[in-house]
Amino acid sequence: MPSRASYRDIPLYSPSKVKCSVDLSDNTNLFGMPPAAERVLRETVATQVSRYPVGYAPDLKQAVARYTGVEPSRVTTGCGSDDVIDSTLRAFLEPGEVIAFPDPTFVMMSYFAKVNGLRYAPVPLRPDFDIDVDGLLATGAKLIYVCSPNNPTGTVASRAALERLVDNAPGIVLLDEAYAEFARESHLDLAARPNVLVTRTLSKAFGLAGLRVGYAVGNPTLVAEVEKARGPYKVTGLSERMAAAALTEDLPWMKARAEESLAIRARLVSELEQLGLKTLPTEANFVMVPLPGAPAVAERMRQRDVNVRAFQGLKGIGDALRIGCGPWTMMEAALGALREALR
Repeated sequence: MPSRASYRDIPLYSPSKVKCSVDLSDNTNLFGMPPAAERVLRETVATQVSRYPVGYAPDLKQAVARYTGVEPSRVTTGCGSDDVIDSTLRAFLEPGEVIAFPDPTFVMMSYFAKVNGLRYAPVPLRPDFDIDVDGLLATGAKLIYVCSPNNPTGTVASRAALERLVDNAPGIVLLDEAYAEFARESHLDLAARPNVLVTRTLSKAFGLAGLRVGYAVGNPTLVAEVEKARGPYKVTGLSERMAAAALTEDLPWMKARAEESLAIRARLVSELEQLGLKTLPTEANFVMVPLPGAPAVAERMRQRDVNVRAFQGLKGIGDALRIGCGPWTMMEAALGALREALR
């Protein structure tokens, strides 16, 4: 049977995932599993797996609400924050309508636009890597997406720019804070505005990427519409229990690992500078290194058992490597592979 015509030219999302013993390509927490989440995993029994979870993950909503300091009615959850983003597009946009986002940003945004039948307007970041508020507003987009700290650059949108965007946007502002736990400043309070949803994830600082748990905070009216679009069972029962335990009991563990990542990031930046490489300013648990021929360099690093993410022809940046921060032994291996790859 032929596929939908609008799907025929959409490529499958498939970043290079050659199996390497040192994998720094996806910015996840590489320091292990949160202790309370691990305890829940060990204590899980067969009867908890053979039954459906409770619809719409109420216990996880309660845990997120306590962590973020909001009412549960302001929380929705999903299978990773990308699922929440996808559900938000379905909830508020009709096919053919426009979304706008900075360029470069999270690569899945153009993909989500295509599979939902939307048009999209990428707006280049400013030379200082702040968002171009006037450019985003000029698109007239019904939904404007901003990722801060931004993936893949690690740069942040300024508070002044975000406030002006929210004040003047014709529709919804979707603020992606997947890396908020590593940043100097969070903008979660903007979710109190009637036109703002803030998404986050447990895949990064909390070290639960394999569970696929994300959430959004926003006005209850917005949240209710996203709930309709997401369906009742997007979070498994096991994922809900483990994530709720991490949010409730493992905050000191998470914060310590985040601080360790930032210390390692500073050390990595210093080492890269000694190689003559300058990184972009970053407030995430990774660095972006502009480097001509980055895809070939990344391939040579993979041949040396180290995987980093390569980008080609990014707007305003060019070719670049994105290197995640893990335990220093992994960073030493990555730096060694990079030195050899640059010869």
